[in-house]
Amino acid sequence: MSTEFKRGNLANTLFKVAPLILLFLSVLNEIDLNYLEIFSLNFPFILIFYWSLRKSELLGYGYIFIAGLINDVATGFPIGISCFNYLLICGFAAYLRTITLRPSLVKDWFFFLFTILVVNSISYSVLNIFFNIDLNYKNLFFNIFFTFIFYIIFANLFLIYQNRYLKESND
Repeated sequence: MSTEFKRGNLANTLFKVAPLILLFLSVLNEIDLNYLEIFSLNFPFILIFYWSLRKSELLGYGYIFIAGLINDVATGFPIGISCFNYLLICGFAAYLRTITLRPSLVKDWFFFLFTILVVNSISYSVLNIFFNIDLNYKNLFFNIFFTFIFYIIFANLFLIYQNRYLKESND
């Protein structure tokens, strides 16, 4: 009986930290799908925005900062760019969480579009001005477009996951 309790406890713990594990796997494996010419998706943006908005205690700001450092090393960006982007996304999500009276997935979706437009604009401006990194605006457009489109799909999947595995008991 004690082994069943320990297994159930381990499974519950893994289900609670699954978004954090997914974040680190996505930045370690560069799951932004930028290898394809037309289809480009920035999955960490989706993951960070959704979980910072819905259950901010699952992804701590320190973990998000470390994930940004890992992403910078994996992609070859100057150290701190992804950290700044990820924490800026957290700031936008925290602002939306604070002002929202009635959560709506569609309103969150359009605010996510505004968020990624601002974050990518700042990020690519800094990369271009300070580091002289040339930008491919076509790839940037496709990245923003597909990240925006896929947010609603992943948000629904995360909502199903949240309702199934992250229910909190009131006792």
